[in-house]
Amino acid sequence: MRKLGLDYGDRRIGVAVSDAFGWTAQGLEVIERRSDESELGRIAELVRDHEISEIVVGLPKNMNGSVGPRGEICIQFAGRLQEQLNIPVHLWDERLTTVSAERALLEADVSRKKRKQVVDKLAASLILQNYLDAHSTR
Repeated sequence: MRKLGLDYGDRRIGVAVSDAFGWTAQGLEVIERRSDESELGRIAELVRDHEISEIVVGLPKNMNGSVGPRGEICIQFAGRLQEQLNIPVHLWDERLTTVSAERALLEADVSRKKRKQVVDKLAASLILQNYLDAHSTR
């Protein structure tokens, strides 16, 4: 079964999905966050459409490993997801994934406008790929 990776941000949620074997992560889309929390409905659609068995939510930690206010928001979001979708939701340390995504896009000479559109999706892919690599049984 496939896994869904989420990079939960203030304005956008980057989304990635694994292949059926759980070996690789691919960026899927970016969901704009709304005040009515309609993004939860979109995530539920993706879970259904891609036959997702687990969700991995990036947990932003401070460099010393502690969880700050942004991390607490992600923990609450993960709890709401698990409650609403009734599938396992894992938190995964995402320190520096957005920085890595930005760097990769800069090195690929992607324009600023284009980077803004894909950085969250790429960060979600990195979060999910790191999770998959850590849990690989290959």
